[in-house]
Amino acid sequence: MDIFESTKPIYLQIMDLIKKEIATGKLPPGSQMASVRELAMKYQVNPNTVQRALSELEREGLVRSDRTIGRFVSEQSDTVTLLKDQLLNEVIGEFIKKVKELSIEPDDVCQLIKKYLLREEKER
Repeated sequence: MDIFESTKPIYLQIMDLIKKEIATGKLPPGSQMASVRELAMKYQVNPNTVQRALSELEREGLVRSDRTIGRFVSEQSDTVTLLKDQLLNEVIGEFIKKVKELSIEPDDVCQLIKKYLLREEKER
């Protein structure tokens, strides 16, 4: 099972996966992360690739390292909030790009979103 696409470096894709886990709360603030070796086994990649991804996440402030006991998700709520905003902006950007390709008017998009949300709510 290969979860990675060939057009983007694997360490960046691992970063994206971990960022999504942080943003969704699967990795809550302050929680200890799996070790480099465990993550390498999980993603079936070289430990150096995981190490690079984690180092970049540390540099971005999403992860902190304690040399004696491991790595932890940042407890800074503003960092996680910024991450969520960044991920949401990426999704919205892709959405807008698709909407423009389809030549749909902004008012029509808003109405379609409202209909979709109402339908989703009724199905709950």
